[in-house]
Amino acid sequence: MIRVLLADDEELIRLALAALLDLEPDIEVVAHAADGRAALAAALAHRPDVAVLDLEMPPPGGVAVAAELARVLPACAPVILTGHGRPAQLRPALAAGVRGFLAKGAPGGALADVIRRVRSGARYVDPALAADALTLPECPLTPRELETLRLAELGTPVAVIARRTHLAAGTVRNHLSACVQKLGAADRAEAVRRAREAGWL
Repeated sequence: MIRVLLADDEELIRLALAALLDLEPDIEVVAHAADGRAALAAALAHRPDVAVLDLEMPPPGGVAVAAELARVLPACAPVILTGHGRPAQLRPALAAGVRGFLAKGAPGGALADVIRRVRSGARYVDPALAADALTLPECPLTPRELETLRLAELGTPVAVIARRTHLAAGTVRNHLSACVQKLGAADRAEAVRRAREAGWL
């Protein structure tokens, strides 16, 4: 049996995925988690073969969880599941140790196939996302700057971003200022728009 951890902040999606995977004779869902911290704790407690991680769940997000799993539980193969697959996210995800990258809109049996693939040591990347990533211009922002800009997208106050990222408010302001400068934008909203148009957010 392939032991799987499911981590997604949307309970309905988690339960639906678990129900689908329970139909597979060789896959067993051994743990659920609603955020990155709970995912790491569950992975250490249950030692799954594969961790299916939502890209944008509450901190730490899927890529950060994958990077930590690579350090503390290298036998566990992380798979990123996302509803907002953007080409710019692919390279950092693969560098963090992600073995599979799949869109939530994929056909029903696709996740089970990807789980089997990564468990056997192979990788899987959604073909459309991989093709887009090959033509994407290099992002000038650091991963931390991108994370800060993503959180600022809906006009989130600096103090809230600081709490979510565990950074000082001044550091958050510096990151946002760097984003505006590097993207040649007039303000934060324009920086968000330019980064989104380029496929980096």
